[in-house]
Amino acid sequence: VFTSEDRMRRDIPLGRWKKYASISQHKAVGFESSDPNFSVRPDGSVYAEQEVANLSEPIQFMVTARGGHDPHIWETTVKLALFGHQPSVPVSQVNIYKLVIKFPRKHQKSSSANGLRRQKRDWVIPPINVPENSRGPFPQMLVRIRSDQDLEKGIRYSITGAGADQPPIDVYNIDPVHGKMFVTRPLDREERASYHLRAHAVDMNGNKVESPIDLYIYVIDMNDNRPEFQNQVYNGSVAEGSKPGTLVMKVTANDSDDDTTANGMVRYRILSQTPHMPIPNMFTINSETGDIFTMAAGLDREKVSQYIIIVQATDMEGNLNFGLSNTATALISVTDINDNPPELTARTFSGEVPENSVNVVVANLTVIDRDQPHSPNWAAQYRIASGDPQGHFLIRTNPVNNDGMVTVVKPVDYEQNRAFMLTVIVSNKAPLASGIQSSLQSSAGVTISVQDVNESPVFPTNPKSIRFEEGVPAGTTLTVFAAQDPDLFIQQTVRYSKLSDPANWLRINRTNGQITTMAVLDRESMYVRNNIYEATFLAADNGSPPASGTGTLQIHLIDVNDNAPVMMPKEAQLCERANPRSKVNITASDADADPHVGPFVFELPSYPPSIRRNWTISRISGDYAQLRLRIPYLDAEVYDVPIIVSDSGNPPLSNRSIIKVKVCPCDDNGDCTTTGAVAAAGLGTGAIIAILICIIILLILVLVFVMWMKRREKERQAKPLLIDPEDDVRDNILKYDEEGGGEEDQDYDLSQLQQPESVEHIISKPVGVRRVDERPIIAESQYPVRPSLPHPGDIGDFINDGLRAADNDPTAPPYDSLLVFDYEGSGSTAGSVSSLNSSSSGDQDYDYLNDWGPRFKKLADLYGGGEDD
Repeated sequence: VFTSEDRMRRDIPLGRWKKYASISQHKAVGFESSDPNFSVRPDGSVYAEQEVANLSEPIQFMVTARGGHDPHIWETTVKLALFGHQPSVPVSQVNIYKLVIKFPRKHQKSSSANGLRRQKRDWVIPPINVPENSRGPFPQMLVRIRSDQDLEKGIRYSITGAGADQPPIDVYNIDPVHGKMFVTRPLDREERASYHLRAHAVDMNGNKVESPIDLYIYVIDMNDNRPEFQNQVYNGSVAEGSKPGTLVMKVTANDSDDDTTANGMVRYRILSQTPHMPIPNMFTINSETGDIFTMAAGLDREKVSQYIIIVQATDMEGNLNFGLSNTATALISVTDINDNPPELTARTFSGEVPENSVNVVVANLTVIDRDQPHSPNWAAQYRIASGDPQGHFLIRTNPVNNDGMVTVVKPVDYEQNRAFMLTVIVSNKAPLASGIQSSLQSSAGVTISVQDVNESPVFPTNPKSIRFEEGVPAGTTLTVFAAQDPDLFIQQTVRYSKLSDPANWLRINRTNGQITTMAVLDRESMYVRNNIYEATFLAADNGSPPASGTGTLQIHLIDVNDNAPVMMPKEAQLCERANPRSKVNITASDADADPHVGPFVFELPSYPPSIRRNWTISRISGDYAQLRLRIPYLDAEVYDVPIIVSDSGNPPLSNRSIIKVKVCPCDDNGDCTTTGAVAAAGLGTGAIIAILICIIILLILVLVFVMWMKRREKERQAKPLLIDPEDDVRDNILKYDEEGGGEEDQDYDLSQLQQPESVEHIISKPVGVRRVDERPIIAESQYPVRPSLPHPGDIGDFINDGLRAADNDPTAPPYDSLLVFDYEGSGSTAGSVSSLNSSSSGDQDYDYLNDWGPRFKKLADLYGGGEDD
């Protein structure tokens, strides 16, 4: 790229075109330009021969190079354009065709001083520029590489590196004989911007002829990529009322082309704004950075909450004629600020509330706020400025519709205040924006009327405490527990009743509330807690509807000494011989309270005299004493020792208590032995012997019973049919003339199963199945006669004999019967029974019929006998 000013001055070098010809450096090279306005000097510098005023379009001309004695001609095209005003066609690209790159020779020259030889530096091969997206034809020749020795011997050329024999492979190749290097397909600078190859020259035997030379190929950028936005839709926001120049958001587009050239330089602009309110160009954009700013004042969320901006990005530094463009959408939301104070919909509101009600909404305040709903700028807060000094009311905000709910939080009394006049002020949770004043409609008056209701009677002192000594007699007046009716403007009567009296000690007068006792008050009762007895009473008026209230009476009972002390323990154990360790610690308990309890006095009674002769009591402390033997030895036995215990009341109360002391022999440790314990329990030798005799007798009885049970079991196994005489039910066997079902089967005709008495009975039967039982006329068989006094063991024999007689009696039922059926008609769907054959195959042995008794003898004669028949 050749850079110039607006006017190109003469004799200013615009660039240098280096020679790449196979001309010896000793031979001159001439350059010719096809444009008379430009010339190329022998060193390759391009100069303007005269001033060029108009550079709005690129200037293109041809440069030709000729050697002095070389017939070859090299040509190239030079395009010039002003920097910052480049067309879409890539300029400043120098496309070199048919150029020859010669392997540099190493010239050596002797030094006269020390005989050393100096090597001359190699030529620096300039890079090869190849435009991307070339249309060919391919392969397209780039340069020719040759060696000075190609005239003397056969040379083979090759190239190596990325793009030749390394990925990407075969982008470039070379004619191994002539050294012509080609590009085989279009290049893409965005995929690869440059290639580094090495050219090699070897002889026919593969020996290196020349040192490898480096070839640098640069792909010249073309404007073949549009700018691409990072997002198709951008979201931004700006507060309403923002000043001009406020940054809103930023959009970014990337161009894959070379960003050091105009091909990759992107510029932004706003194509459209929707809606056009209040003006069409509320926003502007920085063409280079993509920052979007507010351009004008007047943003109001309540009028326009969102703007849609179409942004265009164009490369070639925004040149619409040559640049490529793309668009994106920017959604700009106008955020809310508290620029609208809340306004009550009315100047006055009203409501009513029954007295003594709590947590009841009595009035609803409606408000309008044009800010964004459900935001702190919209949410309302209500405050009672005046009219409620005692804090009876509280205004809560309804989060759904922003209304104010006037709620009773402290009961109101109709007799004290019949109405309330409140002044309410409403505001937002968020403070108003700068410069916004509160509205006059942000305050209103609220009138609340109190409704009178029938209130419950109230006990002035609840609970009420009184003090009395326990033990006051029944009928004593304790106090007057009266209630007051709060309804001062209504004349009502209050009646009293007892609600809770656990011990049933009290009575209350229904009209005046006087409380008297029904029984003696006892502080030690189970119903008294911490010396206090509680009872609850009910006071009800006769209003409509009736109302009632409760009151609690607490009676603090003062203790009196009305309970004698009780000694503990009731039983003890001592050794029969007196020793220091043989003693019993005793104490006492008293249901009374201080000072009617300890210290206690323990003493032995004077009667009988043996008590004080055998025993002694010594006091340990105010509540404890020790009982021990006075004599050295006492027989092992259980002794009832009476002890008198007195408390410290005024006057003191005494109690005579008995302690059972078991005196027993002791071991060395002072513990009772087993024998001694038994003896102490009062069991002598005679008692022990009697107990043992009883145990032996019990064991003998159990043994006898077991032997009797085993003998009875053996008898049952020997004669299984034997039964006890008391279990014999033979005398209870009854014979019935007919058989049939129970009560549910009485609808069946049982006459078919009965033996007819005459032929007329057969004839008189209705049409249907007729049965005629024929009894054989022969002498009846003789059955065995039971003895008048049978032995229980003969019952089995008697039954077996009777069974054999019945089986051999042909006159015994059932008899052979003749069944007469009526005509059932024709056309039966059933087949003939004559087609039924026996499923048995071959001969069958019917001899087993002989074993079935006399009843089957006829069948046995017919079918039995085998081959004899």
